[in-house]
Amino acid sequence: MHFGGLPYKTKQFFLVLIKLSIVVGAFYFIYKKLVENDNLDFSTFLQFLTENNVFSIKNLIFLLLLTFLNWFLEILKWKVLVNSIKNISIKNAMEQSLGALTASLFTPNRIGEYGAKAIYYSFEKRKPILLLNLIGNTMQMLVTISFGIIGLSILNSKYDLNIDYFKAFRFLIIVVIIILFTFLGLKQSKLKIRGFSIEKLKNFYRSISTKTKALGILLSMMRYLVFSFQFYCFLRFFGISVSYFNAMVVISSMYFLASIVPSIFIFDVVIKSSVAVYLFSIVGVNEFTTLSIVTLMWLFNFVLPSLFGSYYVLNFNLPNNHNQ
Repeated sequence: MHFGGLPYKTKQFFLVLIKLSIVVGAFYFIYKKLVENDNLDFSTFLQFLTENNVFSIKNLIFLLLLTFLNWFLEILKWKVLVNSIKNISIKNAMEQSLGALTASLFTPNRIGEYGAKAIYYSFEKRKPILLLNLIGNTMQMLVTISFGIIGLSILNSKYDLNIDYFKAFRFLIIVVIIILFTFLGLKQSKLKIRGFSIEKLKNFYRSISTKTKALGILLSMMRYLVFSFQFYCFLRFFGISVSYFNAMVVISSMYFLASIVPSIFIFDVVIKSSVAVYLFSIVGVNEFTTLSIVTLMWLFNFVLPSLFGSYYVLNFNLPNNHNQ
């Protein structure tokens, strides 16, 4: 965010306008997803929750604790990563993480998170912050893929998923070719990404201590186990009798498939819901229950934290380059 040589009052006016636009846009996005959802009628959804008594005081407190733990681990991971270039407090990490969540809620694949976190820092630190955010998200993706491959393998061995192995093999070949060309491209030190040469990118990654990277992976794994366990809890609260192991096989497969399917934000929830409905139908969970749980996971882990994040967005001030 750069306002050039505009007068101070004009800068403040535009800053307030942008902050209000972000918060209003986030709330409107949430409203549209809930009230105008073609896959899940909101009034029927509320009636279904009441009938199943999902939100008893005990259940609600437990679910909120899991949401808090989920985001605490993400905030702690962000603090650990950023501390490799600048020491920040848990409070700073929380402000940046939740504020970025709110600002990115209605952007394609939450791409706005990158710019939202970078804007908290002075110009010279913004590129490293973008890279740290990329590293943090990559760590989470690697954990999702690792658990997902194991889960999908077990699921396929237990049930007939009607996998077209020829198409799967063809897809694998394409991925290998892309990786191969990427690797060959990495050999060209003159190649640049967003102003960084590949050599500088590799050096930046190497400059992060092994301890920091290991801790980042560990926190990503812990976070994965927390939100997947929360999904399992919702299954039990809706009266689905399933062991934790069998549930995790389906849940890990669902997150894996949903994460690798390309999507824009308009269809993101639809695609994830469709994947969840298909996989859980295999183990006998009806469509409406699955859609309800996917919606609740979104409400607890994205909507609720973004409400707190809106406070940080509204109270955001441009960084002082001398202090940041």
